[in-house]
This record gives sequence, C-alpha cells and structure tokens, in this order.
Amino acid sequence: MERASGNGRWRLIAAGAIAGALVLTVGLAGGWMLAARGADPTSSSVEAGFARDMQTHHDQAVEMALIIRDRTDDPDIRSLAYDIATSQAQQSGQMYAWLNDWGVPQARPGEIMEWMSAPTLAGGAGQGHDHKTPATTDSVSPEQTSSSSVAMPGMASESDLERLRAANGAEAESLFLSLMIAHHRGGVGMADAVLERSTHPLVTTLARAIVFAQSGEIEYMKSLLAIRSS
Repeated sequence: MERASGNGRWRLIAAGAIAGALVLTVGLAGGWMLAARGADPTSSSVEAGFARDMQTHHDQAVEMALIIRDRTDDPDIRSLAYDIATSQAQQSGQMYAWLNDWGVPQARPGEIMEWMSAPTLAGGAGQGHDHKTPATTDSVSPEQTSSSSVAMPGMASESDLERLRAANGAEAESLFLSLMIAHHRGGVGMADAVLERSTHPLVTTLARAIVFAQSGEIEYMKSLLAIRSS
C-alpha cells in the first residue's frame, strides 16, 4: 500500500507547522500584554465557556491520538498522532491557566456549549444549545454518537472510542482519520464561533491558531484516508 510521504509534502507540512507555531507564540505574547489592560472575563462569559469546552474537546483529541499510537506502526500516522497529542495538550493547559488567572472555576456553571447562545459581535443571534454541527464523518453512523457528542461538535462517542481501541493496523488508521477529521471540523467550528463573539486577545489569538493548524491537518488527514480507501 502506497504511503502519503514525499519530500515535497513533508516540507509543506513542516513549513505550515513552523508558521503556525510562530503565529501562536508571537500572538500569545502580545495577547498577554493586551489582556492585562482590560477586565478579566466572568464565569458566565463567552471566553470562559469556550475555554472550558475547548479543553474537553482537546482532551478527547489527545486521548484518540494516544490510542492510535498503540494500534499502528505506520510512521505517518504515528507522527501525526504525536503532533496532535502534544499541541492540543499544550493548548488545553493554556486554557486551564486562563481560567485560574481570571479567578473563575474550571467547572461550567451551565450546560455544555451554552456560550454559543450569546449574540455575535455583528449583532446576530447565537446558534443556541441545539446547534446542528455534524458530530461525525460519513464513515461513522449517526446512531453511534452520544448526547454529549451532539452537544459538542465533532466529539466521538464512547462506542467510537471502543471501536478504535479494538482495531489494529489499517482498520485502526482509517477509523482514527475519520474520527479525527470530524473532531477537527468541530474544533474549527468552535474556534470560528468564539471569534464571532469575543475580542479578548488571548482567546482570539488561540482561536485563530486552532483554525489555521487544524484546517491544514484536516486536508492532510483527508489525503491519508483517501490512500487507505483506494
């Protein structure tokens, strides 16, 4: 089976990763300085809600990445999983630190994704808690999703995770890619949503970095999945 390697592809991926890291590092440094000048977000704010829910979202991505590293010996998949696990664990830690710095609890006071009900900066209505963002790709059936998966876009259900733990080799790789593509799409949607609702420099800088990095990874994962489906 042909693998999606090649010097050109890896140079492109490496360049994108380096650019994304530089954008995030410089942006976050500036964000801390700007954020210090304004009032901290409250516990019920869009910013705090996003930080709590995106931590949960990132933590599942880390979990899936660690699962697949034990289920395959493919170097491309293992490298991708390592990048996802390390970058999203680091970002999750950043958001945990925000909440501590703002003096608000880590536990959400309301429902999952409640912050999505807030109006946008342009004055539009929020999507509300019953938003219809798809939770899975076409390869994962709707009945496999849990209520929390529907509430938080892109989240894999417990049955999805059990299937991933039970699979090996090419089967595990294809399932991981399908689940992670859906997961990244959900993460990009959440980042776009907070960008429509917040001007807080820490939050918007990280959200833009998430959109940039995960959009690129989606395209790369689609190419890896296409090879395994051919």
